[in-house]
Formats: sequence, C-alpha cells, structure tokens
Amino acid sequence: MAILKLYGSSFATCTRRVGAVLHELKIPFELVSVDVMNGAHKTPEYLEKQPFGQIPYIDDDGFILYETRAICRYLAAKYPASGLIPTDPKANALFEQAASVEVSNFDPSASKAGFQLMMKGFGSPYDQAVVDAQLEILDKKLEGYEAILSKQRYVAGDYIFGQNFTLVDLFHIPYAPLVASGGSDIMTRKPNVARWYNELVARPSWLAYKDTGVQTTTEY
Repeated sequence: MAILKLYGSSFATCTRRVGAVLHELKIPFELVSVDVMNGAHKTPEYLEKQPFGQIPYIDDDGFILYETRAICRYLAAKYPASGLIPTDPKANALFEQAASVEVSNFDPSASKAGFQLMMKGFGSPYDQAVVDAQLEILDKKLEGYEAILSKQRYVAGDYIFGQNFTLVDLFHIPYAPLVASGGSDIMTRKPNVARWYNELVARPSWLAYKDTGVQTTTEY
C-alpha cells in the first residue's frame, strides 16, 4: 500500500493540525510541500484535487480528501482503536457537541488572532488591533470552556463515559498555542482551561512538529 501523502505547507496551521493527528495515530506519511507563496495552490493541477485552492489535502492510496476536520475525522475513523472518535451513541453525541463548540466558539476568534500573531512571528506586518479585539472575544468564550472543564478532564469527556482525550481536543491545535504566544496568558488565566491547555501542548503529537513544522514521518 502506498504511503499517505499530505499536501500542504510545513508551518501552515491546518497542515499542522493534520500532522498532529497523523502523529497521534502513528500513521506514516510523506509531506508534499505546496509552495503557497508562489501560488502553487492555485494552479490547474492543484485545483483539480482541491477546487478551492486551499491547503492541505491528502492522497491516501488514491483517495483524495480535503478540509482539515474532514481529513482528521477520516483518519480517526480508519483507526477506531485509538478512541479519538467515540462510538457509543451518547458519547459520540457529546463528541459532536464539543466539535460544534470548537468550530463555533473557539475557532472564529482564535484563528483571526492566531493568523496575525503568526505573521508577527514571521516578522511580517500584522494588525495588533485585530489581535486585541479577537482575544477579548475569545476570553469570553473561554468562560464556557472553564465551566465545561471544571466538570471533566477533556472538552468532549464525561464522567459517565470516562475522561477520554478525543479528536476535538486536537482540533484546538495549532490555534491555542498561537494565541498563547506573544506574552498573552489567555490560555492559562482560567485554572481548568490552563490544566487542559498545558496537557494539550505537552502531548508528543504537538511537540514533534512544534519547532520544525510538519515533516515527512515514516517511523515513530
């Protein structure tokens, strides 16, 4: 069977999210670097695979899939023993609830602030006003996270079904670390959010590519 290919950019946020899940599942993969700075993601050849001209997409032995969370769900479903997607109907409903929380309440502000902070880290022009405004919104959203995490270890966990780490926790990578960069304590000022966040960024799946960006990985 051909090795899975991940088409993306090493330090791009969505590529890093998929890379974390691949590492979590110990799936060998080849990173095929897409030169987004020179428009490689807008060529006819690329658009044939990803019609929106975005990164990343995967080629899993001829199966093409794009959209980051769809890719992550596919990988977790392919390796169900990982438990990253619960199969019990009620546990899965709690998982889907948490997934909706992430995409609706965390990602909008975290991604806007995180993008600006990423540009700052690269030494490129950035908008501090956007960072400040979005972190203020995010801080309010994290009050909900604090309430959730005061009762359970992970965002999709529940005492009935155990304190299981799931794909939803990984969905918060890489924006949670990004918004925590530049001296902000937004991810650590609330005790239960801080506990969860510190555990998240200590996982080998994040640390593996934290400084180097996503790299081809055939052995774990």
